[in-house]
Amino acid sequence: MLLMDRDLWVENLTVESQKHPLGIDVVTPRLSWWIQTEQHHILQTAYHVIVTDDDGTEVWNTEKVKSDQSLWIDYQGTPLQSRKRYDWKVKVWDNQGRESDWSQLASWEMGLLKQEDWLASWIEPEQQEAVEEDFITIKEIFSGGLKAESLEERAKNLRPPQLLRRPFTAEKRVKKARVYVTSHGIYQLELNGRRVGDIEFAPDFTAYDVHLQYQTYDVTPYIHNGDNVLGVIVADGWYTGRIQLTGHSCQYGNKLGLLLQLEMEYEDGTIEIVTSDENFVSSPGPWQYADLFIGEKYDARLEQEAWSCSNFVASGWSEVNCVNYSFENLTAQYGPSVKAMEELLPCDIHMEEDGSQIIDFGQTIAGRIQMSINVPRGTTICMEHSEVLDQDGKFFMNIMGRNKDQIDVYIAKGNGMETYEPSFTYHGFRYVRVTGHPHNIRKTDVKAIVLYSDMETTGHFKCSDGRVNQLQHNIQWSQKTNMLSIPTDCPQREKAGWTGDLQVFAPTAAFNMDVDSFLTRWLVDVRLEQFPDGQIANFVPTGKYYEPESAANGGELSSAGWGDAIIIVPWVLYERYGDKRILEENFEAMTKWMSYVRQKAETGIPDHLEDRDPIRLERQKYLWNTGFHFGDWLIPSIKNPMESAIRTKELVATCFYANSTLLLAEISKVLGKPEMESMYKDLNSQIRKAFEEEYVDDKGRISSHFQGIYILALQMNMVSEQKRSLVVNQLVELIKENGYKLDTGFLSIPYLMDVLCEEGQADLAYRLLYQTECPSWLYEVEKGATTIWESWSAISPDGTVGHMSFNHYAFGCIGDWLYRHIAGIKHDQPGYKTSIIEPHTDCGLTFAKAKLKTGYGILSSSWLKKNHTVQLEIEVPANTTATVILPPNADITGDWDGLTYTGDGKVKFVVGSGIHQIEYAEKCVLNSK
Repeated sequence: MLLMDRDLWVENLTVESQKHPLGIDVVTPRLSWWIQTEQHHILQTAYHVIVTDDDGTEVWNTEKVKSDQSLWIDYQGTPLQSRKRYDWKVKVWDNQGRESDWSQLASWEMGLLKQEDWLASWIEPEQQEAVEEDFITIKEIFSGGLKAESLEERAKNLRPPQLLRRPFTAEKRVKKARVYVTSHGIYQLELNGRRVGDIEFAPDFTAYDVHLQYQTYDVTPYIHNGDNVLGVIVADGWYTGRIQLTGHSCQYGNKLGLLLQLEMEYEDGTIEIVTSDENFVSSPGPWQYADLFIGEKYDARLEQEAWSCSNFVASGWSEVNCVNYSFENLTAQYGPSVKAMEELLPCDIHMEEDGSQIIDFGQTIAGRIQMSINVPRGTTICMEHSEVLDQDGKFFMNIMGRNKDQIDVYIAKGNGMETYEPSFTYHGFRYVRVTGHPHNIRKTDVKAIVLYSDMETTGHFKCSDGRVNQLQHNIQWSQKTNMLSIPTDCPQREKAGWTGDLQVFAPTAAFNMDVDSFLTRWLVDVRLEQFPDGQIANFVPTGKYYEPESAANGGELSSAGWGDAIIIVPWVLYERYGDKRILEENFEAMTKWMSYVRQKAETGIPDHLEDRDPIRLERQKYLWNTGFHFGDWLIPSIKNPMESAIRTKELVATCFYANSTLLLAEISKVLGKPEMESMYKDLNSQIRKAFEEEYVDDKGRISSHFQGIYILALQMNMVSEQKRSLVVNQLVELIKENGYKLDTGFLSIPYLMDVLCEEGQADLAYRLLYQTECPSWLYEVEKGATTIWESWSAISPDGTVGHMSFNHYAFGCIGDWLYRHIAGIKHDQPGYKTSIIEPHTDCGLTFAKAKLKTGYGILSSSWLKKNHTVQLEIEVPANTTATVILPPNADITGDWDGLTYTGDGKVKFVVGSGIHQIEYAEKCVLNSK
């Protein structure tokens, strides 16, 4: 009989890539685990999973399954039931014949799977209906014609959050208690005077009319025998508040509402349910208003102490109204919620001439501040937030537009030390200007609370150049602070889920953090908000003003490179996490988008086409060259972004048309759809042929003569092999003519460094990396950036500070290249089941190291270059292998299985799991430890 091997164990059990999720509604959840061992070259050969319900009944027993799969195992047991908790464990066998012990138990719990599970009613407190802002267009915002109104004037149209409370009695000892809750607006839940959980801005930002999440809370420890009180605070949030670039309100409704169901199971097995109904009462609280963009005004003198406790007398509170809303849009929470993830202390506080105090936290963030004060009753303290100071070091409001104030106001109650932290707003800032404070603020009085969705940091990169390390720092901070409920473009002006920004950054995002469930949830809204003709919105969620705003700006609802996110982002998630279901879920939306693009290409003839030659007309149906597109947005040499769109849109659109057909061919292959694979491959060939014939001359010059167009043409194989070197030469000359500086926009920048390296121009790529003149990544670093800027010249060389975002992650997409090229970590098979380790030590650095937490475990690459000798250490997780590729001059000695040489002389061999050390100069020695 085989004994259990203590040097083989299983850990990090997850369900839907989450640990112990509470209240999910995925009826076929997927199980994953890590295998751990001190041995090398370990692969799983079999597994055994057992799942039991909360009664201890076995609901799934796989027995021993011969398989190397340890990611995304579909649950195939008894149908899962609402409310039930399921415990599971797993053991594995390996390729050395060893059997592990059982893992520790992991669990998940189901939410409410059917509409009839909901016994609660929607309720609405007594309230004034939210005021709907006047309709304006994006063009009006930037024309400077907006009516200037002070915050005091606009505050008349703002309204307070509402407190709702409901007493109830627990007659017996409670064994288990759950609250299922959601709202129209954003909410915080209390029970008996204690806040429940640490989630911020629940129920998250989704396309509420078709997708509204509810959250599940374990409130067992909050309830005691006898009298109890449920309390909920509901504020405008994204539902009725002023959101997005135009600052429109009431995008989803004009009244706050609550849906809540408390279920208590007593120790004797009986069940009692308390629901949102006419037994709730409501009242305004100390907030005068709370808006995600404008800020909060909080009057502490109006606090109703212990309002969610049983001894509170709710005199003067109002009855609530029971209302009818559909339950069809309700789904359980999927993926991470927003939380307070970090705290920062000030690095400086100084006084300005007008008596205001400027607090510098040393880091641009998304969040809010927490301030402790001891001031007289009625003292009004104003806190304004900004990301940057002006060229003279003065406070500077870098964001302009309607309802973009980022101002919090606190009125003190004046009975000693009191602490204020806003609850229902957040800001993008590094600096806070405080006015009205009668004392000098001490550094110990204030801190910044950093908010983002609760995702694990999975990637780390470090090298010998501190400037590049700061760049990596800036990339990670822009990611963290723009992944707040949805992937936003910026945390101040728009806070919108721009699809184009996300698709260029997704590969980098998947290195830095575990974004799988976060982006899977966002893609639900991308699909649900797809237009009937197949168009994908430029930002998601859209809100009710998306179409009229688009109509006022030319009528286009989508754009090349933005709409293509529906194909690119799921493909990235599949490659990096091995999640095949993400392709299945999005495939229909992908093909609808591609059908729309194809129809536009086949029926559209550009107005400027004067040549009516039949051959040229025939190829137009393979060119997506009509309609509005953002093109290669924000090319540095073109000062007007709309001009860059106009001058590049035809070629950019056709490049993405080709790229998406090729990706769809690959996705069709993965999903076992050979006919569709063949169709998309054929279409891709026709598009590429038409592009070259239409836009590329005999010298390799492309009609839209910009760096980004050459990069896209090379990356997406839009030119034949005969012309490829000519096109590369054109690109190289453009970079040289620009003083060895980049001149790329949003859509081409992700491919810049890879194209140069693949085309034998690695030295030029490194020169761009280390460039410190504007525009460049290190120019921003040397100007003191702590996040990635929206524009390379947000601070111009003469010191002028621009009215723009200083926290936009898109241009941080170089982070993906730093991991893959410099450190050399690349996926081979999806999810890093097999990986490639190919560091590039010719990059001008003396060391670089990267570590990535994959679905199988830690994958790392660390190299040190000293005296013409390279020491490389790699770690490969169990149940995977890695192919190591070294430069042609690496002379490997020793007897290594599978040692081969590539066509260009590179050394190539495969290693199994474990830590491996490689040293090479003229000789290369491989040891395992």
